[in-house]
Amino acid sequence: MRYTISVPFDRFAELKSMVETRTDWHTIDDDRDAFEARWQPKSWKRSRRFILVRQIAPEQRKRPLQLDLFEPRRYNFTFKAIVTNRRDRFADAVVCHEGRGSQEGIFAELKSENALAYVPTRTWLGNRAFMSAALMAHNLSRELTMVGANAERRASGAKRATLWVFPRIGTIRRELLQRAGRLIRPQGKLTLSMSANEAVRMRIETSLHSIEAVA
Repeated sequence: MRYTISVPFDRFAELKSMVETRTDWHTIDDDRDAFEARWQPKSWKRSRRFILVRQIAPEQRKRPLQLDLFEPRRYNFTFKAIVTNRRDRFADAVVCHEGRGSQEGIFAELKSENALAYVPTRTWLGNRAFMSAALMAHNLSRELTMVGANAERRASGAKRATLWVFPRIGTIRRELLQRAGRLIRPQGKLTLSMSANEAVRMRIETSLHSIEAVA
């Protein structure tokens, strides 16, 4: 199993020394440089592959600024350390590591939009059932997006982002569910009456067709 993990500098002071004394940095892109080292912390049983990255970051000027001089910023670097067992080029390993934001975004959405951070009961089985329902609702929305006619696809890349561009659960909820409407019975037939909106109508019909396709 391949992994990339961020390493805090405050726990490994030796990494800070490596960065401060390093003079030969290899370019990743216009904003980032990096180098790698095989290093074994004292508390570890064997050495690991560490990648040290520096990135240009604009630092706001705090001193008084003369109006006749165009010098609003000066540029410095921010640093980060990564430990990994990947064997590819360190530039590819850095890009892959930074792509973890796509996965972290899924967990953040599950917590904020699907209430996965909520603990509804004091029993393990009750919380397990609640979590399963939340995950099923999330996966169902993703499935409907993938089989929908308007699903936007993108090419795979080093950051390993999802192949489909998924709307957030909150956006779907506001556009489709949290809308003003009324249930009426014209000629005895139960009907949902809503304000005329062609875009919403097409979105609802597309979702209903998607549900029929996966049923």
